[in-house]
Amino acid sequence: MQQPEYQDAEELAGVLRELRRLPPLVSSWEVLLLRQQLAEAAAGRAFVLQGGDCAERFIYCTPERIANTLKVLLQMSLVLVVGAQRPVIRIGRFAGQYAKPRSADTERRGGVELPSYRGDNVNRPEFTAEARRPDPQLLLRGHERAALTLNFIRSLVKGGFADLHHPEYFDLDWVDYSPLRDEYRRMVDTIGEALRFMENVLGVRAGETGRIDFFTAHEALHLAYEEAQTRCAPRGSFEGKGWFNLAAHFPWVGLRTNHPEGAHIEYLRGIENPIGVKIGVEGTGDEVARWIDTLDPQRTPGRLTFIHRFGAKRIAETLPRAIEQAQAAGSTALWVCDPMHGNTKMTSGGVKTRHFADIYAEVEQAFDIHRAMGQQLGGVHIELTGENVTECIGGAGGPTEEDLARAYESEVDPRLNHEQALELAFLIARKMKAAGE
Repeated sequence: MQQPEYQDAEELAGVLRELRRLPPLVSSWEVLLLRQQLAEAAAGRAFVLQGGDCAERFIYCTPERIANTLKVLLQMSLVLVVGAQRPVIRIGRFAGQYAKPRSADTERRGGVELPSYRGDNVNRPEFTAEARRPDPQLLLRGHERAALTLNFIRSLVKGGFADLHHPEYFDLDWVDYSPLRDEYRRMVDTIGEALRFMENVLGVRAGETGRIDFFTAHEALHLAYEEAQTRCAPRGSFEGKGWFNLAAHFPWVGLRTNHPEGAHIEYLRGIENPIGVKIGVEGTGDEVARWIDTLDPQRTPGRLTFIHRFGAKRIAETLPRAIEQAQAAGSTALWVCDPMHGNTKMTSGGVKTRHFADIYAEVEQAFDIHRAMGQQLGGVHIELTGENVTECIGGAGGPTEEDLARAYESEVDPRLNHEQALELAFLIARKMKAAGE
């Protein structure tokens, strides 16, 4: 499902051969490290923050945009650390989120019908026959852009950009003008005081807390691309053994390709990565039990994550059924809330948007439902950007419907801007802190 139709099979085969020869983007030991950390989250000892662009664009591969995305994720994670009172696992929707599923294979404008835009790994968004033609060479371009993005992120983190001793490194300019400024500053001071106290007691610098791990994730949609990036770690290797998708630490399967007997699930079944499965309102029959049996037959903590996306109006009736199925199957899966996709709406003018109030309402209900079912919500999955876009409506200082046209950039789905993302983190932190008191 959702695979592009290439005109030249030989050209595609040549591109895939070249991809198989290129170095991987991540290592299997990093993948196994994330799997261990997700096991901690599944046990309630950590919290996952997964966020980034709906669909990355090649033109977004600039130092400013990459750094801004990293900054907003760091700021959100600082706020969540205070609220959760436990470690936060940071997984970016970046360095590979270049392919997107579509509801229709074609798009019609006036009397012209062309293939749908499926992300920069496949074709271009411009509405021309040449731009919309699936081009195998874009897979190589996507691999290169992902490598550049990941290399820059690694250099920033290794160089101290994400040092908790210096949170001023990852301030965004807008923080000084935000209504959340004072509360954010207080949280930063709290973390700084806690670090200094711990280091004074231990008598050494808290090296492990001085740097922050970052992991990458994308939807494992383009099967030929994902397979070309899948490598076998030999038995006895210090990096682990088995087959690993080394294009990302955490691949997931989306709502349009998650059929328990589909090709995407079959692919995920064979790799050692921690994997995610999106669940929607149509996936609460017997699908949950089938996913568990297929993808996690040993019920291994850290292996399987369910990312539920029901919408604020449907979560109360659908999430409990999914949890009941998983509990009956003896699952150890991690549960993460995606409050974005179930709350997408069209304005009267035909613009796709999301309301901030709906996004938080779904997250708030998710916490309450999981707690009522005897378990914990283990994380959130957010589409966001570090740029000052106007794509989602609302928030403390958020745009109105009339403001959307001012800075609407997304070619696919609307994202929270930097201020909305941080406000959501504050609301989640307050919810978690109140629940723990």
